[in-house]
Amino acid sequence: MQLAEFATMPGSDDENPGQPSISPISTDDHHRREFSEDTPLLRAATDVPYYHSTQSPDETFRDHELAADVELGPDDETQSEYESRLGRTISYSSQTGIEPGSLESPMLRDTSRRRQGGNKTINGIRSSRRGSAATGAEGDGNDQEQKSPFRGGISVRQFWLIFLGLMGNMFIVCFDSTIMASSHPVITSHFHSANSASWLSTAFLLTSTAFQPLAGRLSDTMGRKPPLIFGMILFTAGTLWCALAQSMTSFILARALCGLGAGASMTIGSIITSDLVPIEIRGIYQSYINIVYGLGSAMGVATGGAMADHLGWRWEFGIQIPALVLILVTSCVFVPRNLGLSHNMENESFLTAMKTFDYKGSLVLTAGTTFLILSLSLGGNIYPWTHPLVLTALSIFVISTPLLIYIESRAPRPIMPLYLFTRAPRSNLIFSNFISAVTINAILFNMPIFFQAVRLETATSSGLRLLVSALAGTICGVSTGFLITWSRRLKWPLVLGAALVFLGPVTLTTITKDMPILIILIFLALGSMGQGFQFPGTFMAILAVSEQSEQAVVTSTLMLWRSIGTVIGVASSSLVLQNALVKYLDAFVSGPDKEEVIRKVRGSIEAIVDLDLHYRDQVVAAYSASLRATFVAAAGVGLITLLLVLPIRMPRLGKRN
Repeated sequence: MQLAEFATMPGSDDENPGQPSISPISTDDHHRREFSEDTPLLRAATDVPYYHSTQSPDETFRDHELAADVELGPDDETQSEYESRLGRTISYSSQTGIEPGSLESPMLRDTSRRRQGGNKTINGIRSSRRGSAATGAEGDGNDQEQKSPFRGGISVRQFWLIFLGLMGNMFIVCFDSTIMASSHPVITSHFHSANSASWLSTAFLLTSTAFQPLAGRLSDTMGRKPPLIFGMILFTAGTLWCALAQSMTSFILARALCGLGAGASMTIGSIITSDLVPIEIRGIYQSYINIVYGLGSAMGVATGGAMADHLGWRWEFGIQIPALVLILVTSCVFVPRNLGLSHNMENESFLTAMKTFDYKGSLVLTAGTTFLILSLSLGGNIYPWTHPLVLTALSIFVISTPLLIYIESRAPRPIMPLYLFTRAPRSNLIFSNFISAVTINAILFNMPIFFQAVRLETATSSGLRLLVSALAGTICGVSTGFLITWSRRLKWPLVLGAALVFLGPVTLTTITKDMPILIILIFLALGSMGQGFQFPGTFMAILAVSEQSEQAVVTSTLMLWRSIGTVIGVASSSLVLQNALVKYLDAFVSGPDKEEVIRKVRGSIEAIVDLDLHYRDQVVAAYSASLRATFVAAAGVGLITLLLVLPIRMPRLGKRN
């Protein structure tokens, strides 16, 4: 019987009563299978004609094994021919038209499926050939290897040493980045440079964002370990420099160096986790990452001001050095040297591998990203949008964009492959992730203005209000990873998250000065909850629909666009608010001192409290209307996120055998 062409189906025929009959799959069923090629997770395991069987896998396997025990005659198939045909046979346990084994991408396949020897695994059914002397010995080796659930031959002990080092690095990076929020007034006052405060965050954000895609692609060329160690060294050196800086210029440069190290180490850390953890349980470890991220960020905000007041701001950075050195040593010892390298690149020298690196694309992408962030950070904040520096930065970005597209379309190994932005579902995932970042950061940037300019609260009080939404987002983010692993479904967090991201600014358009604060905080938390669901869900989804060889570049691309969305969300919402404020202040404020009042409140929100009651009510009304216009714009952008995720089709995660 031609096993490659037919599969058995229970039934009877006239010539062989009681024997299985053979039935080819219908043409409609064959066409239904074509959708399985949309993603690696649903890609068919064979290109031969497809046939359907209602026989259970165990029954089919027993028939195959009995057939194999029949002594082969001169006209029969040889053993190797039999196994070749059996390996191409497709057996189904249901009439879905989707082979169980085909629900796996290279990231879902168990390593046992690629082993050679007496034990075979065919379409998810483990086969043991009788009379094989090697089966017992190799089976013991396979059982020993399967004790570790992690990939790449990593033992459980080695994995946790690597993972704890990566989590320690993430904790310190998050602690370092948020500690500036509460301590930068002390630092700028020490150097008598209060007007340079915004450069502290801009320098870090600029370098960390621009270096992410470069680090990701470098890890494909030289392995994960070199860029990880390099990033950790840069971050440690930058942190030490911050502690010893003797001028504001020196401190800003040190923050830029910290950004380079943070961007590289955080990106590679996420990639290494995906290298070692199978996608079926990746959600659990993503939840661990979210926990560490939240703890590090909260610790920085909570202790930054106190450390600056009681220990001195230099100790905020000096205290990080011992832990960073320990993490660096641990990573040097336990991270495998060849992790992330393909088999071909393992056999190549470093110089040979670097010949295929996309130098031109890396340079143009880094320059374009740098000047985009620079222009958006400076424009309307430090300098007016018409300032030569802002216009020059925007011009360089505009020129670099088509140049990057041209270079990437011709590069053999592009740093940012264009097909990521032209083929669903990955294009939908990347752009929805970007737009959600724009929407969420537009909300988080403008809500403190609402609390201070409309409700006339202090800066400290408005900051505490944001903790509620941050806590809600963290809880949702941690829960998402565990729920994905439990349900093995990827689309629900995308849709739920996008819906909440859209609903958040919609509800905020209705808030007023006299609305109960509890209702306002609930509305504020909706967007953060959406972020908590969508961001981890997007990360898991894009890994699941990408080949293992692509996961470094898709991870770095996703993180880059999320970071750019953060900057654009702040800059664009500020632009909308300021333009609306000009209009509504002119319309609402009236009186002999109108021009002076407008000048004061546009220069400082704190001036609103000191105004006469007549002018104060007018200014509060103008700010309220301007913020409503900003939230309407954010809701419009958030709707795009929902429209992007609704039509995409996501596979269900398979199970490890």
